[in-house]
Amino acid sequence: MPYFIYAPDTGNEKIYELPTGEITIGRERDNIIAITHETSVSRHHAQVIISQDSVNIVDQNSSNGTFVNGIKIDSCILKEGDLIHCGNAIFKFVTNSSQAQDISPTNIVKQYLQEFTPTELNELLDQQQDDSFSVLKLKEKDSNLQAVDKLKILLEVSKQLSSPTELEILLEKILELLFQIIKVDRAVILLVNETTGELEQKAVKGRVGINIEGSFYSKNITNFAIEKGITFLTTNACLDQRFDNPESIVSQSIHGAVCIPLKPRDQIIGVLYADNLSLSNVYSDEDVEFLTGLANQAAIAIENTQLYNKIQVEAIIRNKLERFFPTNVARKLKETEKLEIIDTEVTALFSDISGFTKMSSTMEPRQIISMLNEYFKIMVEDIVFRYEGTLEKYIGDALFAIWGAPYQTANDVEKAIKAAIDMQWAVRSFNKQREQRHQEPIAIHIGINSGKVAAGNIGSEKLIQYATIGDTTNVTSRICSEAKADEIMISQTTQEKLKEHQFPLEKIPPVMVKGKDEPIQLYRLLWQQVPS
Repeated sequence: MPYFIYAPDTGNEKIYELPTGEITIGRERDNIIAITHETSVSRHHAQVIISQDSVNIVDQNSSNGTFVNGIKIDSCILKEGDLIHCGNAIFKFVTNSSQAQDISPTNIVKQYLQEFTPTELNELLDQQQDDSFSVLKLKEKDSNLQAVDKLKILLEVSKQLSSPTELEILLEKILELLFQIIKVDRAVILLVNETTGELEQKAVKGRVGINIEGSFYSKNITNFAIEKGITFLTTNACLDQRFDNPESIVSQSIHGAVCIPLKPRDQIIGVLYADNLSLSNVYSDEDVEFLTGLANQAAIAIENTQLYNKIQVEAIIRNKLERFFPTNVARKLKETEKLEIIDTEVTALFSDISGFTKMSSTMEPRQIISMLNEYFKIMVEDIVFRYEGTLEKYIGDALFAIWGAPYQTANDVEKAIKAAIDMQWAVRSFNKQREQRHQEPIAIHIGINSGKVAAGNIGSEKLIQYATIGDTTNVTSRICSEAKADEIMISQTTQEKLKEHQFPLEKIPPVMVKGKDEPIQLYRLLWQQVPS
């Protein structure tokens, strides 16, 4: 079982067991984990959704945010050892019970018995019951004891529906429980389509021998319930005066019918409809009250499952997206959701494989892709990201990286220079591997420049590309073109920003580059003199 350790590594630790289902964290006493003394915690700060496979924490629009390992999140799948901050309240997530056992048992706030006995519902129900006064299949005949049994049944229903699963499986389970508990001929669950706002049939069940093909339910009844937002009951629908056009009701031979809005919070997400084809006046007020309670449990379970599935989908999408973004950009996206356009100063690096066009003409396309994948893995993942650079793009065999956006540090220029040096040394090691495979060695040339750019989300929010625009990036590409194989060229602006950092540089005569009216001063970085 997973646990939260509150105030870890202090003298005030408390263990909160995380049973399967939903846990809330907040300052109000109605939360499962109530941090009443901490004003930085919102009244309803976060929600934790626990399934057999994962534990997700979801921020509930809290004032001070929810952070996992120092990163602000909207939702996050927790991993062993994660530190969660809700305001100033700190929790450690653990799945190893031995860690929790190290804390005194007196500090365990809640313990739950999670084992479920499948026979418990059957002990309360009589499937052969033929009581014309109630549709509930209760064994107990004493009205006072029946009230207790109804609560027990709702508790068991809650337990069975508490674990998020596939929506289709959950809806089938709800109807299975309905037929186990109540005498009905047919039942259907309809959910509101979030896009169209229309009710759509999602699950249906009928008693053996009853035809449930097509839309057997009356749209008059379902529309009435969802429009009014109240439970609809008719003891004999064929004679009900509330319907101006009851043809569908008559044609379906509907007698007793009940339709309950599924409303877990403020919004109706669907309806639960059940009817009897031959029995009239079968639903007592107590039956409807019980059915409403059961429907409320079902509505909460449906909403939790929908939320859980959305979180799962968003997590998958986010993980896929992060593969296409540099570490820095991915972290910034998690914090801000949007990357606004900003004016900033960066140091840009442009690297190109020398003579690549000629070399690739002798290779098969698959060989080229394989070689580039291997090469870029070394250049980007092992070097650019290690020096906290942002990969902006690949351009064929070239790569363009920047330092200073979306995060600036005091030594961005030094990091870019060191990355370039490591890239040249890495090519030498790469060539040794290629030579062992009897493959042609490669050489690269690199240009580095510093200056102002506009950085941010270029394009659209759906097709996001983090990019830098400005003369600085254009000149960087031109400087790279001036460098020869195995060379690193840096601009005057980059050289001036090196300050006390000493790198072996060789000043060369000013050169004319495309797009500039005046020649620019460049320096050759003698990287061979810097140990790898």
